[in-house]
Amino acid sequence: MSFNFGPTLLSWMERNKPEVYQHVIESDRESRKRFSGHGSAIAQCYNHVIMPLANSKDKLTQIIWGIRDFEYRFGRAPEGMWLPETAVDIEALEILAVQGIKFTILAPRQARKIRGLGTKEWEDVSGEKIDPRQPYLCPLPSGRQIVIFFYDGPLAKDIAFGNLLADGKTFSDRILSLFTNNGHPELVHVATDGESYGHHHRFGEMALAFCLHDIERHRDVRLTIYSEFLEKFPPRNEVQVFEASSWSCVHGVERWRSNCGCCSGLHPDWNQQWRTPLRQALNWLSDHAARVFEEKGKVLFKDVWEARNNYIDVILNRNTASRESFFKRNAAKDFSASEKVLALHLLEMQRNAMLMFTSCGWFFDEISGIETVQIMMYAVKVMQLIDEVSGVKLLPEFQAFLKNAPSNLKKYENGKAILEELVLPPAVNMKRVVAHYAMSSLFENYKDETDVYCFHVRRLSYDVFNKGEDERLAAGTVIVRSELTCEEQKLSFAVFYFGGHEIYCGVSTKLSEDDFFNAKKQMSRSFLGRRSRSALRIMRKHFEEGPFSLRHLFRDEQAKILYQMLDTSLFEVEKSLREIHDHHYPIMQVIKQLHMPLPKVLSNTVLVMVNTDFLNVLGSDPIDFKRLNDLVAEVVEWNLDVDRVTLEFFVSRRMKTLMEQFAKKPQDYKILRIMNAMLTALEPLRLTFDVGKPQNIFCSVRGQIYEDIKAKALRGHERAKAWVRHFDELAQRLNVDIQKKGAD
Repeated sequence: MSFNFGPTLLSWMERNKPEVYQHVIESDRESRKRFSGHGSAIAQCYNHVIMPLANSKDKLTQIIWGIRDFEYRFGRAPEGMWLPETAVDIEALEILAVQGIKFTILAPRQARKIRGLGTKEWEDVSGEKIDPRQPYLCPLPSGRQIVIFFYDGPLAKDIAFGNLLADGKTFSDRILSLFTNNGHPELVHVATDGESYGHHHRFGEMALAFCLHDIERHRDVRLTIYSEFLEKFPPRNEVQVFEASSWSCVHGVERWRSNCGCCSGLHPDWNQQWRTPLRQALNWLSDHAARVFEEKGKVLFKDVWEARNNYIDVILNRNTASRESFFKRNAAKDFSASEKVLALHLLEMQRNAMLMFTSCGWFFDEISGIETVQIMMYAVKVMQLIDEVSGVKLLPEFQAFLKNAPSNLKKYENGKAILEELVLPPAVNMKRVVAHYAMSSLFENYKDETDVYCFHVRRLSYDVFNKGEDERLAAGTVIVRSELTCEEQKLSFAVFYFGGHEIYCGVSTKLSEDDFFNAKKQMSRSFLGRRSRSALRIMRKHFEEGPFSLRHLFRDEQAKILYQMLDTSLFEVEKSLREIHDHHYPIMQVIKQLHMPLPKVLSNTVLVMVNTDFLNVLGSDPIDFKRLNDLVAEVVEWNLDVDRVTLEFFVSRRMKTLMEQFAKKPQDYKILRIMNAMLTALEPLRLTFDVGKPQNIFCSVRGQIYEDIKAKALRGHERAKAWVRHFDELAQRLNVDIQKKGAD
């Protein structure tokens, strides 16, 4: 099938799930062998902006960046490009054609008129009357043209919102029923969101796999992709489209700029009046950013907008060689070090000015949603960079726009309040990076040089003063360098941890070495002399930024460090509860024997201890199976309502880990025995855990060595017999049919 991944997701996968990323890249390479030299992957506009609402320069950059990102990853030029939300206008199609894109995909309701090639009369096909089983040539005002595929609307709707993914055979039968056998080649196809398969519809990916497998068995049809079909069967008709239309808003593109009524449907009493002021605010900010970019950039670049288009090469490879190559091609003169920093500031300002138009910021119901908060964060970054390069502060005017964007939640009132509470506190600058580094350094062993997100931190000095078991003071000096703009700054910090959640940090850009040394000396003397408040006053006096606290840590570190802070407290609570449990266990046994209800305070104590012990046992290596069986027996005996969600997560994680170990040592039946023993012990709890990854690994190993080991077993090899016995038992537990070589 044809597929597209957004550059944002692919870049995340490249860093965090490299094995999945490589499978995606390899799948396109394999598809070229199967589909007459054409690859399955198609490109996407860079960060999913609604193209009809973008200005001309942004449209061009979005398409160029999408193409360059695709070429960087897949090693070839794309033939097709996905328009975000299939939102289309003629200008976007013109740019696609100029950039060498052959086709795109739209919804059937976006087709307006058609006519046969070489004929004059147009036929009205509005209202989804277009035949989606053939491609259409769209003539453009410039004389260029582009091919459009219109997907099957009812079929796509039943996949996304119906029950079609409940059964793979039903799915394939439905697809096959749509061919008309009219004597012409036909393409039955749909466009759907990837999250339909497994996220919105559990096991939907399995239904899709079976569907494709079933279709392949039919002799009179074959699987293909858009680009191969287009080469073999060129369009026989022309089409005109409705401009400013999309697949997910019946009002065109109003979902991304007005209170049109399109929403998730989860909150029928809410409105989206906030969309218009938010769009106005970002358009206003984008215009300001463009003026600053042109004004400051004209003395730096040969062509400022061409330089922005080429900046994707730096984004894809943020290293010195890539930056220098970019400057060589685009600079109007030899840059000084400060001019390089200024140039990168301007380009990052423009990158964020496009990111802030990412479509999901308007798609959902409420302005305080994480998607909308994220695009506001991009906007704040734009304003921060404008201030740094020109000294112009735009935040008050931006806030005035957002004051007119009403929230559906009383606690926020409007976008201005959301900006002040959810967006500005986490806004990232070098001082906050150092504050994060300082606070987290009390709980992590940083090396002298380390990366904190897109910043590089080099430690010049670092001292820690301990008072008792928990209380600590750390003070140091670092040089922070932005990997995005190459800007460097020297900063000093001091951070106090008084136990519990009390952590306070100050940061300074102004302290000389002598002043920092004296401040550190005064703070440590007061701190170790048990004059904590005096030490804090000294910090506030010398470190002008702060105090920073736990809430200023980057979001994904907050929970991690908070739990480290709580370790001692949690240990003490667990110890107390275990003493209560052990002390009162005999009387609980008597209560049970008399068939009396256990007092809730005691049953809750038992439940907490059992849940804790389950997680400890499942996380230990090796697993203590005697303790695991005792815990299961205790759950059954007391009829405890264990924390199934957490327990199932831990079982899934342990099964995945064991399966990965098995994949590395597939002939070691001891790992099979451990998995079977764990699942046998837990069987009375009737847990439901994620078997997808274990099944995939299991089937992969089965295809590699099963028959060889089974042959050895038939010849009487004892270890092979044990392996086959444990393997077959695990196959049954994972619901894998050994004969079919796949999952049921």
